Amino acid sequence: MSSIIKKILKQKSAPKGPDRTLTGALPRHIAIIMDGNGRWAQARSLPRIAGHRAGMEAFKRVIISCTQIGIPYLTVYAFSTENWKRPQDEVDGLMGLLIEYIEKELNKLDEKGVRVRTIGLLSGFPETNRLLIEKAVSRTQSNNKLKLQIALNYGGRDELVRAVSRIAQDVRLGKITAGDITENLISQYLDTAGLPDPDLIIRTSGEMRLSNFLLWQSAYAEYWPTPVLWPDFGDQELYKAISDYQNRHRRYGGV
Repeated sequence: MSSIIKKILKQKSAPKGPDRTLTGALPRHIAIIMDGNGRWAQARSLPRIAGHRAGMEAFKRVIISCTQIGIPYLTVYAFSTENWKRPQDEVDGLMGLLIEYIEKELNKLDEKGVRVRTIGLLSGFPETNRLLIEKAVSRTQSNNKLKLQIALNYGGRDELVRAVSRIAQDVRLGKITAGDITENLISQYLDTAGLPDPDLIIRTSGEMRLSNFLLWQSAYAEYWPTPVLWPDFGDQELYKAISDYQNRHRRYGGV
């Protein structure tokens, strides 16, 4: 990391100590749309990859915070099915950062009791990336302090198409019948099978859309947008989101 980026991260995006005043039930599952890396870099006349590198530091901070607070599940939107449309040098840079992150952080994740898994299709990734991801998943599979899902080459619509295709195949094979299809059964065919639906979805950078993220699972999630760009996201913002969540009354369509 260049000295100028280190200086900016230290001055602008290092998190302040959190105001630990959370009261009430914690969200069991937090999902985050990590947005704003490019705009963060552009505002500082830096290349976009510098923003992604800074975003990686924010990712580390949030993982630590979630383990300290006691959040059981965290899912982050790291690379969507649409992100392949970005300039090739940016895609290559993101692939390189993924390798760098796993190589540097895997031991720490394992020590902290973080279980890593992915959602999405890894088939489109370079072999080096796939092997490292599989290593991280295998190495941490018995950990249970924080269950971390990283969405890679993931899209909510693509996930639903794949789930419907597998259901149709199992109907043809006689494993299930059309009458067996329920909301619960569909959930079992999704990439997130076995996980609780997210209680709280955080989106940084001020955008007000889901961007094809966890479309089925987010039906009753509480949504919390913040104008803060992802590289500047720290403990204070996470605590604000959780505190706001705790003050909401979740009715699930009732009164």
